[in-house]
Amino acid sequence: MKPLSSPLQQYWQTVVERLPEPLAEESLSAQAKSVLTFSDFVQDSVIAHPEWLTELESQPPQADEWQHYAAWLQEALSNVSDEAGLMRELRLFRRRIMVRIAWAQTLALVTEESILQQLSHLAETLIVAARDWLYDACCREWGTPCNAQGEAQPLLILGMGKLGGGELNFSSDIDLIFAWPEHGCTQGGRRELDNAQFFTRMGQRLIKVLDQPTQDGFVYRVDMRLRPFGESGPLVLSFAALEDYYQEQGRDWERYAMVKARIMGDSDGVYANELRAMLRPFVFRRYIDFSVIQSLRNMKGMIAREVRRRGLTDNIKLGAGGIREIEFIVQVFQLIRGGREPSLQSRALLPTLSAIAALHLLSENDAEQLRVAYLFLRRLENLLQSINDEQTQTLPSDELTRARLAWAMDFADWPQLTGVLTAHMANVRRVFNELIGDDESETQEESLSEQWRELWQDALQEDDTTPVLAHLSEDERKQVLMLIADFRKELDKRTIGPRGRQVLDHLMPHLLSDVCAREDAAVTLSRITALLVGIVTRTTYLELLSEFPAALKHLISLCAASPMIASQLARYPLLLDELLDPNTLYQPTATDAYRDELRQYLLRVPEDDEEQQLEALRQFKQAQLLRIAAADIAGTLPVMKVSDHLTWLAEAMIDAVVQQAWVQMVARYGKPNHLNEREGRGFAVVGYGKLGGWELGYSSDLDLIFLHDCPMDAMTDGEREIDGRQFYLRLAQRIMHLFSTRTSSGILYEVDARLRPSGRRECW
Repeated sequence: MKPLSSPLQQYWQTVVERLPEPLAEESLSAQAKSVLTFSDFVQDSVIAHPEWLTELESQPPQADEWQHYAAWLQEALSNVSDEAGLMRELRLFRRRIMVRIAWAQTLALVTEESILQQLSHLAETLIVAARDWLYDACCREWGTPCNAQGEAQPLLILGMGKLGGGELNFSSDIDLIFAWPEHGCTQGGRRELDNAQFFTRMGQRLIKVLDQPTQDGFVYRVDMRLRPFGESGPLVLSFAALEDYYQEQGRDWERYAMVKARIMGDSDGVYANELRAMLRPFVFRRYIDFSVIQSLRNMKGMIAREVRRRGLTDNIKLGAGGIREIEFIVQVFQLIRGGREPSLQSRALLPTLSAIAALHLLSENDAEQLRVAYLFLRRLENLLQSINDEQTQTLPSDELTRARLAWAMDFADWPQLTGVLTAHMANVRRVFNELIGDDESETQEESLSEQWRELWQDALQEDDTTPVLAHLSEDERKQVLMLIADFRKELDKRTIGPRGRQVLDHLMPHLLSDVCAREDAAVTLSRITALLVGIVTRTTYLELLSEFPAALKHLISLCAASPMIASQLARYPLLLDELLDPNTLYQPTATDAYRDELRQYLLRVPEDDEEQQLEALRQFKQAQLLRIAAADIAGTLPVMKVSDHLTWLAEAMIDAVVQQAWVQMVARYGKPNHLNEREGRGFAVVGYGKLGGWELGYSSDLDLIFLHDCPMDAMTDGEREIDGRQFYLRLAQRIMHLFSTRTSSGILYEVDARLRPSGRRECW
């Protein structure tokens, strides 16, 4: 064993002063002194539990001892009777085994591959034991969850990321996804729960058992954000719900994540095989899929910019040539060719890298350089984290930590270590650039565009948003970020196909760039996101805004200027078509042309189709209102003329409705016979109030009265003969009905006829 370096020998004296009486210096082996000097985590642990050090000295860690973890933990849990006891024993077991792993790692008693295996298997053992204990407890409390055939349903846990790949680092979060097979209800409990309720409650308790800090620490930090719909989605999903999500909405990054997904515990059962078979087509395409290269390039570019902005250049995971780039290189080949090459479907990186070399997808030299670099970086990462059981990948700046790492990595000093590290990372960077490409040459404009994309994709921390939101106040900036986050959560609740996601991801950076350039960014964004929520499942509208930048700019300016327009567009997105032509958008119809335009518009639908006629009337009115409002906002229509246009529009609508009602009434009853020797209908509509005074507003109702000149003895001349005055009463009622009928485009106008003589008490 290599002796401690001079700085570490000096530090040993500080360690000695901390040791309790049972751990006197003279009783310690050279190995114990080395490990206690290197790791404060081991120091603190054996000071609290001196018997652990005795065990380490008498039974040193072995490469294959991970095979005993389950039996050791089962023994530790044998007398646990409540959840508090479970939490305590899990935490103590995890700490005890982590001390053994740190000991083996520091002294290089086992290979780095073995360390990764032990760390991963320990996590799996703890997760499965906690799940099984809680499942039994929950079944006793609520009954056993069963399917329709009465078969017990288990909770399956997918370990994602490095946990799934068997490559967990020393101090790591664990990414999990919970699933159960089939719907049903519990049986044998005090009260019945459906399976979704059972597994959701159980999942919540499992996260608490693993994640909640106590006086004994925590087991693992649990991250559930990789599940479908992220934080806004159900905590646990059925197999059917998982399959629907990944088939309909699965995104590229979810494919990458699912490459390493592994079922925790017994992975050979019927349900485990069913889940695995269900997920495989989503991850590994049957065809050669080169589209992943650009997607991975984009992801890496985003990470690289984050590294530069946040000063993470000394990060051995995210920095240039770091661990993440090796993972990307391997995943490129898995996702491109994994569907056709089973040897590329391994979750673990090193076996996949060997398969890549065997298939001659990389040269043997490049593959070997990547393998050596990966093991070097992973050992350095794990040693760094084991000093304080701290989740970090940043190279240290203090001399003590540097001396510790140089000694444990078997280098004379820190400069020698960093020299070899730099060479390894340069090799990785070269292969990465040759395969995926470099983003270093991006222009300032491209960089700014990328920042808007990252702002949309929630990839910027709040303190990273200054370059793009610098002109906004702090409150305004927080409102914008909250609106974006709320909008993304709202999207997760909706069924949006891959094409819709793709279009939205293209549209939103451009929209945010334009909206956030305004001083009233938050107000405008709140109005536009309300509109977008209504159309996200209708890809055609998203494509309209994405493909026609001018239409997007018109939308932003109109929504910023008028909450009424924003509300109308949100309720009736068909109006978005009006944004395409600025020549008509800001030029309302001539006052004497509304009737003619409406007549032409109605020719598009069959005259005998009442439903389509009603819909067409409403769509015409809304489109004309939008054009009047746009001209009003743009100043091309003087304020005094706005009411004139609104009144002419209303008159055209009244004329069309009266005509439609008249045709329907005559078809049913015939015409009153007093009209046989004269032209016209013998019927008039009189406008009162704002309509009569040419003062209509955008949301005004219509004050109307109806007049007729029918003699008392007149009858209709149709097959269904009725009294002439009854005909006109029903005509007025029909007109009111046509105005107030609610279609998918709303009502036409609110009509108030109370200004007639005697108001409501008077017949029409």
